[in-house]
Amino acid sequence: QVQLVESGGGLVQAGDSLRLSCAASGSTFSKYTMGWFRQAPGKEREFVATLTWSGRSTDYADSVKGRFTISRDNAKNTVALQMNSLKPEDTAVYYCAASIRGYESSRFEDYEYWGQGTQVTVSS
Repeated sequence: QVQLVESGGGLVQAGDSLRLSCAASGSTFSKYTMGWFRQAPGKEREFVATLTWSGRSTDYADSVKGRFTISRDNAKNTVALQMNSLKPEDTAVYYCAASIRGYESSRFEDYEYWGQGTQVTVSS
Protein backbone atom coordinates (compact mmCIF):
# COMPACT_ATOMS: atom_id res chain seq x y z
CA GLN A 1 0.00 0.00 0.00
CA VAL A 2 1.09 3.54 -0.66
CA GLN A 3 -0.48 6.83 0.33
CA LEU A 4 -0.15 9.84 -1.96
CA VAL A 5 -0.62 13.52 -1.11
CA GLU A 6 -0.43 16.21 -3.79
CA SER A 7 0.44 19.84 -3.22
CA GLY A 8 1.39 22.94 -5.17
CA GLY A 9 -1.82 23.72 -7.00
CA GLY A 10 -3.20 27.22 -7.27
CA LEU A 11 -4.46 30.05 -9.43
CA VAL A 12 -2.07 31.40 -12.05
CA GLN A 13 -2.22 33.38 -15.26
CA ALA A 14 -1.69 32.02 -18.76
CA GLY A 15 2.01 31.72 -19.49
CA ASP A 16 2.98 31.22 -15.86
CA SER A 17 4.64 28.17 -14.33
CA LEU A 18 3.60 25.94 -11.47
CA ARG A 19 5.25 22.97 -9.80
CA LEU A 20 3.13 20.19 -8.36
CA SER A 21 4.54 17.77 -5.84
CA CYS A 22 3.34 14.39 -4.66
CA ALA A 23 4.58 12.88 -1.40
CA ALA A 24 4.36 9.12 -1.01
CA SER A 25 4.37 7.05 2.15
CA GLY A 26 3.58 3.56 3.33
CA SER A 27 5.52 1.37 0.97
CA THR A 28 8.67 1.14 -1.08
CA PHE A 29 8.18 4.17 -3.28
CA SER A 30 11.07 3.39 -5.58
CA LYS A 31 9.40 0.28 -7.02
CA TYR A 32 6.34 2.13 -8.33
CA THR A 33 5.72 3.64 -11.71
CA MET A 34 4.30 7.10 -11.09
CA GLY A 35 1.87 9.13 -13.10
CA TRP A 36 -0.01 12.40 -13.20
CA PHE A 37 -3.57 12.64 -14.46
CA ARG A 38 -6.03 15.51 -14.55
CA GLN A 39 -9.76 16.00 -14.67
CA ALA A 40 -11.52 19.15 -15.78
CA PRO A 41 -15.15 19.86 -14.87
CA GLY A 42 -17.52 17.80 -17.00
CA LYS A 43 -14.68 15.85 -18.59
CA GLU A 44 -13.15 12.44 -18.09
CA ARG A 45 -9.89 11.96 -16.26
CA GLU A 46 -7.01 12.17 -18.69
CA PHE A 47 -3.39 11.15 -18.72
CA VAL A 48 -0.73 13.84 -18.33
CA ALA A 49 2.65 12.21 -17.67
CA THR A 50 4.29 9.06 -16.36
CA LEU A 51 7.73 7.79 -15.45
CA THR A 52 9.13 4.44 -14.36
CA TRP A 53 10.74 3.63 -11.02
CA SER A 54 14.19 4.56 -12.32
CA GLY A 55 13.02 7.80 -13.88
CA ARG A 56 14.72 6.86 -17.13
CA SER A 57 11.55 6.24 -19.10
CA THR A 58 8.88 8.90 -19.41
CA ASP A 59 5.82 9.59 -21.50
CA TYR A 60 3.63 12.64 -21.91
CA ALA A 61 0.26 13.52 -23.35
CA ASP A 62 0.64 15.36 -26.64
CA SER A 63 -1.11 18.37 -25.15
CA VAL A 64 1.65 18.92 -22.57
CA LYS A 65 4.79 17.77 -24.41
CA GLY A 66 7.49 20.38 -24.30
CA ARG A 67 5.74 22.30 -21.50
CA PHE A 68 5.49 19.80 -18.63
CA THR A 69 8.25 17.72 -17.04
CA ILE A 70 7.77 14.82 -14.65
CA SER A 71 10.55 13.85 -12.25
CA ARG A 72 11.03 11.86 -9.09
CA ASP A 73 13.31 11.71 -6.08
CA ASN A 74 13.29 8.19 -4.69
CA ALA A 75 15.36 9.24 -1.69
CA LYS A 76 12.66 11.71 -0.67
CA ASN A 77 9.68 9.63 -1.87
CA THR A 78 8.40 12.42 -4.05
CA VAL A 79 7.36 12.93 -7.64
CA ALA A 80 6.98 16.34 -9.22
CA LEU A 81 5.29 17.84 -12.24
CA GLN A 82 6.86 21.05 -13.50
CA MET A 83 4.34 22.91 -15.61
CA ASN A 84 5.50 25.78 -17.80
CA SER A 85 3.70 27.99 -20.30
CA LEU A 86 0.38 27.16 -18.72
CA LYS A 87 -2.79 27.60 -20.72
CA PRO A 88 -6.42 28.02 -19.61
CA GLU A 89 -7.13 24.54 -20.98
CA ASP A 90 -4.72 23.13 -18.39
CA THR A 91 -7.25 24.03 -15.71
CA ALA A 92 -8.19 20.85 -13.86
CA VAL A 93 -7.78 18.85 -10.70
CA TYR A 94 -4.42 17.11 -10.94
CA TYR A 95 -3.98 13.65 -9.45
CA CYS A 96 -0.83 11.75 -8.59
CA ALA A 97 -1.01 7.97 -9.07
CA ALA A 98 1.17 4.94 -8.41
CA SER A 99 1.36 1.67 -10.29
CA ILE A 100 3.09 -1.54 -9.25
CA ARG A 101 3.59 -2.35 -12.91
CA GLY A 102 7.16 -1.93 -14.02
CA TYR A 103 6.42 0.00 -17.19
CA GLU A 104 5.20 3.48 -17.95
CA SER A 105 1.49 3.67 -18.62
CA SER A 106 -1.01 6.26 -19.77
CA ARG A 107 -4.00 4.12 -18.72
CA PHE A 108 -5.60 5.12 -15.45
CA GLU A 109 -6.75 1.49 -15.06
CA ASP A 110 -3.11 0.50 -14.54
CA TYR A 111 -2.73 2.61 -11.40
CA GLU A 112 -3.68 1.13 -8.05
CA TYR A 113 -3.17 4.13 -5.78
CA TRP A 114 -4.35 7.71 -6.11
CA GLY A 115 -3.98 10.96 -4.24
CA GLN A 116 -6.84 13.27 -3.40
CA GLY A 117 -5.97 15.78 -6.12
CA THR A 118 -4.90 19.41 -6.22
CA GLN A 119 -6.67 22.17 -8.13
CA VAL A 120 -4.86 24.08 -10.87
CA THR A 121 -6.64 27.07 -12.36
CA VAL A 122 -5.16 29.04 -15.23
CA SER A 123 -6.78 32.35 -16.06
CA SER A 124 -6.56 33.96 -19.49
